[in-house]
Amino acid sequence: MLDTVAQSPDIDALMNDIGRKARAASRPLAFASTENKNKALNAMADAILARKDHILAENTKDLKDVEGTDMLASFVDRLTLNDKRVAEMAEGIRAIAALPDPVGEVIAAWDRPNGLKIERVRTPLGVIGVIFESRPNVTADAGALCLKAGNAVILRCGSDSRRSSQAIHECLVEGLKAAGLPEHAIELVPVSDRAAVGAMLRGLEGNIDVIVPRGGKSLVARVQTEARVPVFAHLEGLCHIYVDASADLEMAKSIVVNAKMRRTGICGAAETLLVDKRVASTHLKPLLDGLAAAGCEIRASADVLKLAPGLKAATEEDWTTEYLAAIISVALVDGISGAIAHIDRYSSNHTEAVIAEDPAVVERFFTEIDSAILLHNASTQFADGGEFGMGAEIGIATGKMHARGPVGVEQLTSFKYRVRGTGQIRP
Repeated sequence: MLDTVAQSPDIDALMNDIGRKARAASRPLAFASTENKNKALNAMADAILARKDHILAENTKDLKDVEGTDMLASFVDRLTLNDKRVAEMAEGIRAIAALPDPVGEVIAAWDRPNGLKIERVRTPLGVIGVIFESRPNVTADAGALCLKAGNAVILRCGSDSRRSSQAIHECLVEGLKAAGLPEHAIELVPVSDRAAVGAMLRGLEGNIDVIVPRGGKSLVARVQTEARVPVFAHLEGLCHIYVDASADLEMAKSIVVNAKMRRTGICGAAETLLVDKRVASTHLKPLLDGLAAAGCEIRASADVLKLAPGLKAATEEDWTTEYLAAIISVALVDGISGAIAHIDRYSSNHTEAVIAEDPAVVERFFTEIDSAILLHNASTQFADGGEFGMGAEIGIATGKMHARGPVGVEQLTSFKYRVRGTGQIRP
């Protein structure tokens, strides 16, 4: 179907039709019962497991298409599905089904002196547009999260993952039908033409309420430049780890290697290591040795090179680079003040970690650094909605609006006020 529809001469007409169908589907979803939504989600998970072989076969075709191209290894890793990752997709959907339903939740309530009773209540956003690149699992995560929060969603995957995403999308539609929910509640854009992205950014005749970009710098930059609807900003993951003088060295070694090397191509992978100058003589070499032993290339500042000659010198560009590869930049800093100054200058406000035993250091780190996720004595690889107990995520929002950090079901809602009176009039 994708190849056939991709020849359509009128992308705007196609996309606007998708927008209208999604808007129509969003209305019954806004008040769909928790039972029906959960029934759909569990049926989606069942369908994914039942069609695992088909999903993997389609993914093999997608991988075949990128063979011999200049696609980065990190993007190939994101594109790749296997038995474990398909099982995790299904588990993630079931975890979302098990979450409390956010729709209708009373966030706050208070009484006024005049007797009015006021409640702030969670409501769906409406129709969410998700534009993503090489991660086919986003199809499942975004579709399930939006459904749980009572939203319709329009998914536009990258051309490299189109077959995998289509196979997963078919499972999601099967789940919607099983629960009697509108099948257009989860739409997958059936064209690879980039004009479809432009149409979504223009809002599809007012039928998209918010855009969520999930991809590299060029995609995010285009979204932020062209979008005429609100955007949940998802910038790159330029994540830092600071090892303080008070850090336990063995803990620091374990965390640093995991944060960089567990999966180098995810947005929560550490890209810069900062080490307190006061322990450079005792901590630096063991940390560098641990990274090198794990296969990591180290790009060192001038003061690090003096203590560890032979490493590649870091340039100014290294401090602003999301490598998404087995490469890390390393610098010495003047304690927590130096770490805060470096992070403030170079961070993308995604995720930062501090390894320290001094409570005052941890408190300053948590108070003075303004990134979406801050960790103490833990790997940056925990920057993930599933690890936060959200079942899954659409992405890590790095902006400062209400959706910040892992975007889960609560972040995919807005709110309204319900005011109950007994005949009050305003004097």
